[in-house]
Amino acid sequence: MAHYNFREIEEKWRSYWKENDIYKVSNDSDAPKYYVLDMFPYPSGAGLHVGHPLGYIASDIVSRFKRLKGFNVLHPMGFDSFGLPAEQYAIETGQHPALTTASNIKRYKEQLQNIGFSFDWSREVQTSDPSFYKWTQWIFMQLFNSWYDQDEDKARGIDELTEIFEIKGNENLHAACDEDTPDFSAEEWRSWDQKEKDKILLKYRLTYLAEMMVNWCPALGTVLSNDEVKDGYSERGGHPVERKKMLQWMMRITAYADRLLTGLDTIDWPEPLKEMQRNWIGKSIGAELDFAILNHEEKIKVFTTRVDTVFGVSFLVLAPESEIVSEITTDEQRGDVDGYVAQAINRSERERQMDVKTISGVFTGAYAIHPFSGDEIPIWVADYVLSGYGTGAVMAVPAGDQRDYDFARHFGLPIIPINEQADISQQADPTKEGVVINSDFLNGLSPMEAMQRGVEEVEKRQIGKAKVNYRMRDAIFTRQRYWGEPLPVYFKDGLPELLDEAQLPLVLPEVDKYLPTEDGDPPLGRAEDWKTEDGHPLELSTMPGWAGSSWYFFRYMDADNDKEFAGKSALDYWENVDLYIGGSEHATGHLLYSRFWTKFLKDRGYVNVEEPFRKLINQGMIQGRSNFVYRVKESDTFVTFSRRKEYDTIAMHVDVNIVDNDVLDVEKFRKWRPDFSNAEFILEDDGTYVCGHEIEKMSKRYYNVVNPDDIVEQYGADTLRLYEMFLGPIEQFKPWNTNGIDGVFKFLRKFWNLFHDDQDEFCVTAEKATDQELKVLHRTIKKAQEDIERLSFNTSVSEFMICVNELTSMKCDKHEILEPLAIVISPYAPHITEEIWRKLGHTESITTADYPLFDEKYLVEESHEYPISVNGKMRTKMSFSLDMTREQITTEVLASDVVRKWLEGKEPKKVIVVPHKIVNVVV
Repeated sequence: MAHYNFREIEEKWRSYWKENDIYKVSNDSDAPKYYVLDMFPYPSGAGLHVGHPLGYIASDIVSRFKRLKGFNVLHPMGFDSFGLPAEQYAIETGQHPALTTASNIKRYKEQLQNIGFSFDWSREVQTSDPSFYKWTQWIFMQLFNSWYDQDEDKARGIDELTEIFEIKGNENLHAACDEDTPDFSAEEWRSWDQKEKDKILLKYRLTYLAEMMVNWCPALGTVLSNDEVKDGYSERGGHPVERKKMLQWMMRITAYADRLLTGLDTIDWPEPLKEMQRNWIGKSIGAELDFAILNHEEKIKVFTTRVDTVFGVSFLVLAPESEIVSEITTDEQRGDVDGYVAQAINRSERERQMDVKTISGVFTGAYAIHPFSGDEIPIWVADYVLSGYGTGAVMAVPAGDQRDYDFARHFGLPIIPINEQADISQQADPTKEGVVINSDFLNGLSPMEAMQRGVEEVEKRQIGKAKVNYRMRDAIFTRQRYWGEPLPVYFKDGLPELLDEAQLPLVLPEVDKYLPTEDGDPPLGRAEDWKTEDGHPLELSTMPGWAGSSWYFFRYMDADNDKEFAGKSALDYWENVDLYIGGSEHATGHLLYSRFWTKFLKDRGYVNVEEPFRKLINQGMIQGRSNFVYRVKESDTFVTFSRRKEYDTIAMHVDVNIVDNDVLDVEKFRKWRPDFSNAEFILEDDGTYVCGHEIEKMSKRYYNVVNPDDIVEQYGADTLRLYEMFLGPIEQFKPWNTNGIDGVFKFLRKFWNLFHDDQDEFCVTAEKATDQELKVLHRTIKKAQEDIERLSFNTSVSEFMICVNELTSMKCDKHEILEPLAIVISPYAPHITEEIWRKLGHTESITTADYPLFDEKYLVEESHEYPISVNGKMRTKMSFSLDMTREQITTEVLASDVVRKWLEGKEPKKVIVVPHKIVNVVV
């Protein structure tokens, strides 16, 4: 058997690719473009484990395939290098986050390069590099200088808005703005000084300052998103999180809500992910009603999609965060309300939404006036109402909503029947069938008819208006931390102003510590002279983690451009990403914000596309296969798996890297756990210690992390690439099992042997291929191409194995067969195929080859192998030409020695021939 020296081969070709810029791509090409992108990683200190490269391998296969098909392929890689872990490490050690990040990136790049990815590293971006975040700051400035025109359904420059105000104020202006924006005339606008005008403009800008209720984590010194908080604690570090109001920069993403929703119909994304975005955006069509408050001038605005149920309202509920709560609470109820609010606001919105069993609330002592009936309705405060959705107030209809129903039953509040069909004796009934009752002018109508009539009546009586509402809120755009992009903003007379573009990038300053100041200011407050030349203070907060990732895919198109975030010709050529691969956990974060920023950049004429990612695939997770040892309680004795139930044992995770096919290396275990260096082991009969196993998340906590470097060292990168694809469909979760990798390694050795004789000499002949060899080859070409185009990589690997096995059994050594096969396998196993390609006499990389075309004529079957049965039992198989008649097949079958043996001299009663299926001889 020929010797396959994968280490030497892989090191050789990785060096060749790097030295010759094989994967460097040009923006100046007549070839059709194809842009393949992976979600760029955050460079953590732990480096990659074998689960991380899954999506990268898939995208690399597509990239290599598209190159072979004649496309100019952009396949870059970079790093989302701002993040809390580096800052936390800086707080603990004093080491600057930039140093930690640089070290981690170096490690990541080494690991990625070892796997043989075809990344164009000349286009690498790092979000923490000032040459990159200069343009993140620049995009922020464009957002600040823009407003959203709802009539034109696009963003426009703020200068155009001031011109409108000069001519007609904001009369009949349909624009995205703050809820409390006042009406004003052109005369009033012109009479105001610049400071007053700036205050008004801030209510329209697409990025603006506002006081928001946020998740504040004192230990981390920053605001956290809802996704970063679990059960009142930070997901990272498990620190307590409290809800408090803070002045924050906001992004007016709600202006784009409808375009973000309708745009989902134009892109090829997984339907579950699109549904997640639809639900997050949460479009609702209904009415906003004004409820007057008894003995108060304020009104409570309530949004409802079911105005047909308005006569079933028996109480109102306010969110604990609502400012009006303290204003309307009576003296008698003040203590109870204040105590409840203080407790409720520290629960996360997610926790409040999920906890449907706990019923809590407090009566404010105030009453609202029903806008139709005039009845007095008690106003309560309860944490099942969220300030972030609608108006932060709910008109409670116990008969039609289960949470309202449970609340009413718990506190003894009225439940008014509003539908003659509904049975509300045990639970609410939100039906839209039946006939409305107890509802004045809506009586006798169906719920659907009542909805329309109700909205008409609301507007006729001027007690509200028809309204489209969205669950999505404007996005918080600042974090009170150090390691992030500085905002290019200073404050003059308390109002924000932008730096000049010539002053970009505004680079992070040096600080003595990475903690908030003694006064509670963010870490940038520790910087000396953090102010403009004129002495105006600069913004102390930094941008959130999603800022750089919202546009980085454009920077790859023209990464060295120091004049623009990307040049027009590059943007025109590459347009957007053709295939994007990454996790579904980013559905309502990065993927939503990227779409928002892309639509904005298109509105302002900077890009030509409405969507950033044409096709998106969510790769599944490679799960860990954990191993366990079984320790006898209160002893240093460990029992092998098969005998564990004979003792009272505790299962303990053990490092999978000292376990081979579930057999523990006992001596390595003693070194790994010095505290058990003298432990006793009760073994199997064959003298081995067999571990238990379980499928879990791959995590250092479970000691089941497998380092890809170890796999590459032991089996080679090509084996790793093929094995990860072989594990199963790219979208599915699948367990890693190193025990199965040996089969893939053997396949590559078999493939290598096709080109070499037993003396390890390269041996490929010019002999003409047989029809059967051509059939095997062209079947594989066809299968591999179809599989890549539908991203079904695991089935291609299976086909390669079948193909190589069949060619091996045929002793095929034909150039006509083996050269095309090397090209077909090259996207999956680039190192071994480059070596073979060079041995075949080529002087250029295999990446310059043309993907072979399959010819259908070789796939046409000329014969069929029939199973031959006698009295229903299969006795042999025979092949017959496809153009043979039933009579000819019958004659051949009855003449067969095998069949004659089983007939035992008897004449058959009949012979059943099912064409292209079976033959059955009935005796």
